[in-house]
Amino acid sequence: MQDCKSGDTPVYKGDKFSLIQGPKNDFESKEMRNILYASTVGSLMHDHVCTRPDLAYIIGILCRYLSNPSMDHWKAAKRVMQYLQRTKEHMLTYQRSYQLDIIGYTDSDFAGCQDSFKSTSGCIYILGGGAVS
Repeated sequence: MQDCKSGDTPVYKGDKFSLIQGPKNDFESKEMRNILYASTVGSLMHDHVCTRPDLAYIIGILCRYLSNPSMDHWKAAKRVMQYLQRTKEHMLTYQRSYQLDIIGYTDSDFAGCQDSFKSTSGCIYILGGGAVS
């Protein structure tokens, strides 16, 4: 994916993922066995944990389907890689400040999981103009 085209966002607005999207037939199931979905998502998770907090939401979603991914899930993982291609020069920066204010933001999708109707929430804390958690 080193030479892939770049993508604007890591996930399309309104994308919904569920277990129902699992492989629909034997051909798709066989094709998914040849795709390194779990390895790819694991690599994306490493990027998220080490340097890319902006990937937290979509990586959490993709991890739900490690045991039975479909082509829809694989396309979503490829979209994340395309987003990383476009933003590979982006970096976290911190500003020197004498007033160390921690600013926090949180959000939830309120029963957004199509399978269990559980919510996915996230938060970000900013210190010195850059994300710290």
